[in-house]
Amino acid sequence: MIVVKNVRILGGEPADIRIDQGVIAEIGQGLSGGEEIDGGGAVALPGLVDLHTHLREPGREDAETVQTGTRSAARGGYTAVHAMANTSPVADTAGVVEQVWRLGREFGHCDVHPVGAVTVGLEGRQLAELGAMADSAARVRVFSDDGRCVDDAVLMRRALEYVKAFDGVVAQHAQEPRLTQGAQMNEGVVSGRLGLTGWPAVAEEAIIARDCLLAAHVGSRLHVCHVSTAGSVEIIRWAKSKGWDVTAEVTPHHLLLTDDLVEDSPVGAYNPIYKVNPPLRTRADVEALRAALADGTIDIVATDHAPHPVEDKETEWSAAAMGMVGLETALSVVQEAMVETGLLDWAGVAQRMSAVPARIGRLSGQGQPLEEGAPANITLYDPSARTEVDPSAFASKSRNTPYEGMTLPGRVVATFLRGRPTVLEGKLV
Repeated sequence: MIVVKNVRILGGEPADIRIDQGVIAEIGQGLSGGEEIDGGGAVALPGLVDLHTHLREPGREDAETVQTGTRSAARGGYTAVHAMANTSPVADTAGVVEQVWRLGREFGHCDVHPVGAVTVGLEGRQLAELGAMADSAARVRVFSDDGRCVDDAVLMRRALEYVKAFDGVVAQHAQEPRLTQGAQMNEGVVSGRLGLTGWPAVAEEAIIARDCLLAAHVGSRLHVCHVSTAGSVEIIRWAKSKGWDVTAEVTPHHLLLTDDLVEDSPVGAYNPIYKVNPPLRTRADVEALRAALADGTIDIVATDHAPHPVEDKETEWSAAAMGMVGLETALSVVQEAMVETGLLDWAGVAQRMSAVPARIGRLSGQGQPLEEGAPANITLYDPSARTEVDPSAFASKSRNTPYEGMTLPGRVVATFLRGRPTVLEGKLV
């Protein structure tokens, strides 16, 4: 039995939480008995759930493993992550998704829910074994070719139809490949000045519009990965106004960073730390994304945690890999972009980083409110802390963060997975 003393559930009044046999047994004041942990007035949130994580195993263990990735997740306050399918071999069969699921169970720093590929080998030509993955021990419910777009409209329609049988969802990486061939950064004033091939907003928006129409046509669930443009927001808002079953995510980095950093940043121009897919966009896009997350047009925050070894990022811009690590900084960036700007309170953060991603992923036992009888998946967070980002202290195997040297608000104090502490006093247990 554990009693967590002096915490503020969703930022409310101070309370104690008694945890017994993996569930919240009692919430009140002056509780005692068993092991006592001082929460120090921290904000208590339901354990965070990430719908979009790259754990890289199997195949790219030089960048991340299930063990290091889930340690990183726990440090960031996460109790569940969805592991994307672009591994080697690709997670396009029941065997591979079960391997990832079992690795998650073995290491136990957080729950790992594999995402199944939509197409064989992510090649966009033939549907993968969606039903077999859904029926496997991993019970896959989210399918995505993330990193690549399912650009064939007929294949996308078939995938949307297929997943209806087991209440699955197709998560689309919206990128029209012919409009982004050779693209290096957001198409605009900055790309023109730097002489880098532009990545037009319409390449994302055209796919989102098409897929919203397809999802409505077949009556299926569609999830849009890493929305990055103001135009995409308007299309999703329109689809939701029709009552269509469309959800969307935004990454922390698209809520805070802009394409200006490619030209002018503390680490100089052309630094590949800012190279990401989809690319960083304009300040107007950032403002639109923040407003959309606040009003519910965008449903959730997802990290798109994309670890890369040093040699894949510290090279010339055109050759560098795309992506940023994000699990250990996500909550701080959301505080900076959404809470300190008055756009969200802590209840809103809990919805967008725990409850709703758990619902989209059809997870049981995650994302539930902190109340008596609920699983004790809990994140304790000190929003008053100020921390300079030091990637050498990350639990992740990779260090490719755009926030190095920045001072961000907040700190994860503790994480509990079904009552078992995985992080205490900011350190892994």
